[in-house]
Amino acid sequence: MGLDNFRLHQMQNPFTRPRARLILSVKSRYGGLKYILALGFCLLPGLSSAITVNTVAELVQAVEQVNSGGDKEILLEDGIYTLNSAIVIQSDGITVRSVSGNRSAVKVQGTGMDGTVSHIFLVQADNFTATDMTLGNVYYHAIQMQPSAQTPTMINLHVFDTYEQMIKVAYDPGNPDVHSDNGLVENCLFEYIAGIGPQYYIGGVDAHHARNWIVRGNTFKNIRSPSQQLAEHAIHFWNNSQNTLVERNTIINCDRGVGFGLGYQGHEGGIIRNNMIYHDSSEGFADVGIGLESAPDAQVYNNSIYQEHTYPNAIEYRFTTTTGVIISNNLTNKAIAGRDGASATCSNNITNAGTTWFANLPTGDLHLLSPVPAVVDQGLFITGLDDDIDRDIRPQGGGYDIGADEYVFLGLCPDCSGDVVVIDNATFTSGATCECLGATSITIGPEVVIQSGATVTFNAPIVKVSPGFRAENGSTVYMRQ
Repeated sequence: MGLDNFRLHQMQNPFTRPRARLILSVKSRYGGLKYILALGFCLLPGLSSAITVNTVAELVQAVEQVNSGGDKEILLEDGIYTLNSAIVIQSDGITVRSVSGNRSAVKVQGTGMDGTVSHIFLVQADNFTATDMTLGNVYYHAIQMQPSAQTPTMINLHVFDTYEQMIKVAYDPGNPDVHSDNGLVENCLFEYIAGIGPQYYIGGVDAHHARNWIVRGNTFKNIRSPSQQLAEHAIHFWNNSQNTLVERNTIINCDRGVGFGLGYQGHEGGIIRNNMIYHDSSEGFADVGIGLESAPDAQVYNNSIYQEHTYPNAIEYRFTTTTGVIISNNLTNKAIAGRDGASATCSNNITNAGTTWFANLPTGDLHLLSPVPAVVDQGLFITGLDDDIDRDIRPQGGGYDIGADEYVFLGLCPDCSGDVVVIDNATFTSGATCECLGATSITIGPEVVIQSGATVTFNAPIVKVSPGFRAENGSTVYMRQ
């Protein structure tokens, strides 16, 4: 093997803190594949290897090698890779990702939704990872997990134009003890470029018999049926799935938003929280924002849903097996409705949200435009509700806000004056200049944060500071008596 090419890269693992690595790229005189030797500087000295490719032929050859027990990581140079057939993953622990980390710069595609390529990745093994790429133009699914494939990770993907569901988690009805579990789908974009799908049997992430999956921080656009009947959900876990966490997603102009269960093929447990779901006035087959069907013990809280079409319900819970459900702190402009004998505990929900409450409806931005009194600090405490869709800490004021967005008083000051003043669960935001006046005393609680760039004066005969109070570097704090 000759040393034909040398390159120095600054690389970072998307799952850990960035660290510098010296990359020595070696191209064989006898083949097209390039091997990458990585020397880690921040951990104990070690040696790992990967394969980098820049053509479809090299990609196919690399997949054959990793499936046969060779190097486990394939890196794709920027470019367009048009496949002739699906990539089948048969060995555990394989990672496929772009070198650049720019998902728009690496496109792996089939020959069209009516073409000859069924999948981009058909995964039959455990611990598969796909990151930092664009995938699409296939007649089945961009990624399909077979029932026995465990712990897949899909991060920072752009998935577009699939003839059926974009990510599919399959199941084997004859072998119910085998199911794909512990998957992660995070920070991805799913969309139909034309603004509508090719048929009704489409969806975003569609999972059967799956357990303990997380779908987080993704955007879904235009998963809409053109004819016959409504499309499946942007996010759908059903057919005896369990304990799914769906959080911090944005769903725009999809027939249905998030679904746990379908008919009597249900879902057990799970949480749907801190999601924003918007649909414009186009009718078509527009349906419910969040649907629970045969979904006992599900929790649906702090979601924001605004629907401009005529379907009457934003959230539905259905069928007699749907019991033990909690639906709280949701902000919608449509009803929250029980159907077909279902039961749920509903509390602190708002179902008459106004158009002027939100930052930018047409783009699906349901952040609060201003501190709506009916919303801010009016939510119910729920165990596990620690942040919002932007990961801003909850609560910011005297209580939890309703909806996916915890309103942050940018440049403004919380109420912190009076006789005997106790300040707790408050954030003095960057840029704010605030003075808190206490006629008798001020007590600064353990959940008070003064952000960098804020200036705060606490003025009282007695000022008490509790352990846990935090003033960030760059903030200015005065305590005067």
